[in-house]
Amino acid sequence: MTDPVFLITGASSGIGAATARAAAKAGYRLVLAARSTAKLNALTEELGGANRVLAIRCNVQEKKDLDAMVTTALHHFGRIDIAFANAGRGGEPGGFSDADPDVWRDMILTNILGTGMTVQACLPALKKSKGHLLLTGSVAGRVTITGSMYSATKWAVSAIGYGVREELRGTGIRVTLIEPGITDTAFFDNPPENALSAEDIANAVIYAVSQPQHVDVNEILIRPTPKIT
Repeated sequence: MTDPVFLITGASSGIGAATARAAAKAGYRLVLAARSTAKLNALTEELGGANRVLAIRCNVQEKKDLDAMVTTALHHFGRIDIAFANAGRGGEPGGFSDADPDVWRDMILTNILGTGMTVQACLPALKKSKGHLLLTGSVAGRVTITGSMYSATKWAVSAIGYGVREELRGTGIRVTLIEPGITDTAFFDNPPENALSAEDIANAVIYAVSQPQHVDVNEILIRPTPKIT
């Protein structure tokens, strides 16, 4: 089988799962990674079974998990053409004065360290395929949000994207930052009526990866259309 291979972390729900469905429809074979495999196994069956989809338990805070993910993907499919470093988590209210530092720790390790180590683990395979690297940033990584450590982590993801793009200049690998605004996912208990859907973000991902090789879509910033007043 020669269909290109699309790897997604944080693939069990939200933007990751929506992107998996969109990528399957576009003809990609899939490597789906998340901390829990229960939802991944259901996605595997939905999207074509083991011949088309590989589900892997992976905590992006653990280098050994990420290395095993890439090794297993290469053994199963022989290549990785697209890697989407999408795993992330939100924070809790309280601002810098009252937030729980343990929540900060897990969020920082997932959103920043996890993104960086996902990039590192996937780069050798992407260099061979002259592939495409995508990272889930956020509108929160482009503006100042009062008291938000989550925003700080997404500023860091933007910096990772800019930095790795320069490091990879001339290798043929394309790098795209996907930066959603408020999206109706598990991050928000009560998203506004005009929130984006996970499918909206997945469509942006597919747009970026479907461009011809000489087109490098650096960033896609996606906001909900303001409500008509």
